[in-house]
Amino acid sequence: MKQLEQTIAKAFLQMAEGLETGSFGPKPKIALTGMGSEHGEENAMQAAKMAAAQGVNVYYIGTLEAPGVTTIKVSNEEEGHKVMEAMINAGQVDGAVTMHFPFPIGVSTVGRAVTPAKGKEMFIATTTGTSSADRIEGMILNAIYGIITAKAAGLADPSIGILNVDGARQTEMALNQLKAGGYAFRWAESARADGGAVLRGNDVLQGTPDVLVCDSLTGNVLIKMLSAYTTGGSFEANGYGYGPGIGKGYRKLIHIISRASGAPLIANALVYAAQMVRGKVFDLAEREFASAEKAGLKEILAQRKAAAKPAAEEEIKAPPAEPCTASIPGIEVMDLEDAAKALWKAGIYAETGMGCTGPLVMMSQANYSKALEILQKAGYVG
Repeated sequence: MKQLEQTIAKAFLQMAEGLETGSFGPKPKIALTGMGSEHGEENAMQAAKMAAAQGVNVYYIGTLEAPGVTTIKVSNEEEGHKVMEAMINAGQVDGAVTMHFPFPIGVSTVGRAVTPAKGKEMFIATTTGTSSADRIEGMILNAIYGIITAKAAGLADPSIGILNVDGARQTEMALNQLKAGGYAFRWAESARADGGAVLRGNDVLQGTPDVLVCDSLTGNVLIKMLSAYTTGGSFEANGYGYGPGIGKGYRKLIHIISRASGAPLIANALVYAAQMVRGKVFDLAEREFASAEKAGLKEILAQRKAAAKPAAEEEIKAPPAEPCTASIPGIEVMDLEDAAKALWKAGIYAETGMGCTGPLVMMSQANYSKALEILQKAGYVG
């Protein structure tokens, strides 16, 4: 009878905690390394207490103690990281939040910010790590990583947008190929008048997409700015940090924060990590990668690598000049001169330029349709 009463009491306690935190079932066990912060260890412990109040079972690795938080005592930052890795490898915790971690190539982190214009959450794919040594291949993979993470956080059908950086247009074309092959996702639409899925700074501030795709270095700058724009940069106060490391076959839940991260952000990072546990992020990742590969991901990436190989230089002279009254946008800045030469080779006079939406190849109105066909066939535009 006593055992039955204890079981019933435990069930009611879990229900009460679920109603309070919005999460039911066992509390995810998340480790936090507290030493090394620019704001002191007390800042990290404050975050641990805040996250514990939101239904996270926090294992604090450091020197401080507090009610509701399990402390694993270590003497320095290096020892703390060794303990954290050992606990993850042994399955003692479900994941960890830490200030740095050496991810292998192929794994990068999906950050999560609260955008200033409308207070909307937005995932930034990605913010640390390297998905691929090839920039465009990396951004293609980053889109999938962002979709995985957003779905694990509870967004059933996240919208995807690509930041207007080098490689954006080729990334868009590759993702459209993947979409045509059967990998289902939804494009975001820029809030600017000209629309499209390739987004600008205005869209970042407004949180136009659920998932913003970019290279990791740009994503790192964005997550820092969106986290600390209200504090002058020294204290990251907003958002959820740099996020979990995602990659094919990777199954260690490691969330990254910064040494400049403040307690509110670290607490959110712990909650974010717990969401990934509850959302079974790695099982979800397996399904997403299987779906993407069925849609031709491997072939698309192989085509990308073949296209990236340098071709032998061929001297091509421009045809006689004529007024350029039409233009074709959506070409990578690094491909601009080659695109113009492709038209020269076909006998079409073309010039290059930069419009408000990015690089342009310009030609006469009479040659526009033929030029567009040539550039599409050569893979310069979609």
